Amino acid sequence: MPITKSAKKALRQSKSRRVGNLKRINGYKNAVKQFNKLVVAGSVKEAEAMLDKVYQSLDKATKAGVIKANKASRLKSHAILSLSKKA
Repeated sequence: MPITKSAKKALRQSKSRRVGNLKRINGYKNAVKQFNKLVVAGSVKEAEAMLDKVYQSLDKATKAGVIKANKASRLKSHAILSLSKKA
């Protein structure tokens, strides 16, 4: 347990940041999973509509510093490639 006042504050900050980071992580992972399920199922129209949500969640996670920019761009690339293969 933290002893000094500044260490207590740092602990509070890290706890609240963790909650926000987990929200962003779960958000982009769920969006990518839903998109992949739609692509595998062959629902091309629904997957195209979902693509914007996937891009938005990845961009927000990148902006928040949860994932790196190269990972976000790699996931976007894989998403559009998988969609174009099914179309």
